[in-house]
Amino acid sequence: MRASQPLDNKDPGSDIISTVEFNHNGELLATGDKGGRVVIFQREPETKTEPFSQGEYNVYSTFQSHEPEFDYLKSLEIEEKINKIRWLPQQNAAHFLLSTNDKTIKLWKVSERDKRPEGYNLKDEEGRIKDISTVTSLQVPVLKPMDLMVEVSPRRVFANAHTYHVNSISVNSDYETYMSADDLRINLWHLDITDRSFNIVDIKPANMEDLTEVITAAEFHPHHCNLFVYSSSKGTLRLCDMREAALCDKHSKLFEEPEDPSAHSFFSEIISSVSDVKFSHSGRYLLTRDYLTAKVWDLNMERKPLETYQVHDYLRSKLCSLYENDCIFDKFECAWNGSDSVIMTGAYNNFFRMFDRNTKRDVTLEASRESSKPRAVLKPRRVCSAGGKRRKDDISVDSLDFTKKILHTAWHPTENIIAIAATNNLYIFQDKLNSEMH
Repeated sequence: MRASQPLDNKDPGSDIISTVEFNHNGELLATGDKGGRVVIFQREPETKTEPFSQGEYNVYSTFQSHEPEFDYLKSLEIEEKINKIRWLPQQNAAHFLLSTNDKTIKLWKVSERDKRPEGYNLKDEEGRIKDISTVTSLQVPVLKPMDLMVEVSPRRVFANAHTYHVNSISVNSDYETYMSADDLRINLWHLDITDRSFNIVDIKPANMEDLTEVITAAEFHPHHCNLFVYSSSKGTLRLCDMREAALCDKHSKLFEEPEDPSAHSFFSEIISSVSDVKFSHSGRYLLTRDYLTAKVWDLNMERKPLETYQVHDYLRSKLCSLYENDCIFDKFECAWNGSDSVIMTGAYNNFFRMFDRNTKRDVTLEASRESSKPRAVLKPRRVCSAGGKRRKDDISVDSLDFTKKILHTAWHPTENIIAIAATNNLYIFQDKLNSEMH
């Protein structure tokens, strides 16, 4: 099935989805876009009359998270685009989420209201203050039912801590702190304190001409609040332990795959840059994505990845043209399923890939309006290299549309429900035990 995001087009491109995130039980799904808006979808409960309606997500709330700003000191425009959304674990009836653009992180409270107080002593029905001399008796205000209203309010604004663009935020398993990472630094914040943060990683050289790598993504371990990992543009992963030192410039573990000298080319460094890193739910593995591959690393083995999956190896011969049109710099995200047995990541032509770690089977699927009529079964797609044998439904590498790219994906924490952002459409697919996918 497909859920298409309702958008108010202020300007072309403002409705392009820039991040997708399920909350901890998967009942809510949040998307952020280039126009600074956050749209929250809620899963519909199953009913007796419509037993198949469960799993459908409908719009729950829409709000403007960030506005465009201007840095007068540096003469720079600060985009309103939402770079990341992270949900906090639910502690009460309300939901909380963090959203960030390039510079400012905000904590939002999402709550429901279905009652309103009536019968004030000092106010009339319109809310105007009464003349005290007319009040002759006291009454107890009562709560009356009203139509359900979803209220979204900003609770904290964490600003002025990043010189460079924020690329990641990650909530710690202690549920009290979170970190934010930009190109050269990682900061640790307390969720209740907005006026200061602690710098825990700083890779900025004394002379910027000596800069050789930047931080591309960072994430906390799901169970150990002292551990976090960050990836770099050189293709390395660094695991840090905050118990060792206040400033984690010295890593505990360095995960790096030695480059094959025979395969070295002009593009080697660009395509080895890690665009995303995700801990498995168990905390034992790391999933990374670079331009052509997805890799699974074991925390106990630093010298090479445990598994390497070719996402679109047929593009290796096209790197020159992909460099010229800047596609080679696209940052694809990756996701684990709830049991850490399947990984998912995006590709071009609105294709996305799934790899089963146990059976070693993989599948290419397409998120498009044609293929996603409600209840339609997705057909596996296949790309054939130039000059290769072509079957009936195969698509040639030369006919791939590089403007249609799936950069952002999310997997329901426990069920086989996935959310795929394809430009300005949000597709939600549910696996009915389809043997092609598992």
